Amino acid sequence: MLTCTDRLQRGQRIKPYVLYFMLYAVFGWCYEVFLEVVIYHWGFSNRGVLFGPYCPIYGVGAMLFLACFGRLIHMRGSRIFQLCKPVVIFLGTMAVATAVELAATYLLEWTIGSWPWQTYADYAYNFQARIALSPSVRFGIGGVLFLYIMQPFFAWLVGRLSPKALNIWVAVAVAAVCVDIAATVLVHCMR
Repeated sequence: MLTCTDRLQRGQRIKPYVLYFMLYAVFGWCYEVFLEVVIYHWGFSNRGVLFGPYCPIYGVGAMLFLACFGRLIHMRGSRIFQLCKPVVIFLGTMAVATAVELAATYLLEWTIGSWPWQTYADYAYNFQARIALSPSVRFGIGGVLFLYIMQPFFAWLVGRLSPKALNIWVAVAVAAVCVDIAATVLVHCMR
């Protein structure tokens, strides 16, 4: 049975991950908007399923990357192991992100009737226009950049917060997402 102190310590260990989730969700939204506006020249639209400037699927993917590959990134080993590690992380994050995207399409189709991002019907090597090889490769590259560059920076950034500031930022993030989810559900129910 957990004591009160144990629960508080566990909560303090989880709170940085709430902020990581939000940082990656916002970063994912920015990435999607960048692709839409700058690369594809489609013009701006909110690329998320919620009203706020974040794509929770990127936060979910990032948390799964940390859970699946967080220890691997810090493992020491032979020179061969160190050379193979980025390849394993690339392939692993590519597979995890693709599975998350596929699952999200089915979940969103079941809950709101469709999935809001572009279908991949015109992409070579796609599955039901839900996932495709080209975005999956980008997810793998992104996973490597995430684990080797972005996560150490975000960990440093969040680590600089005082416990009080961490609590405030987590409370604000959770409250904002809860309000956004409620508003999104309400709008979809009213349609």
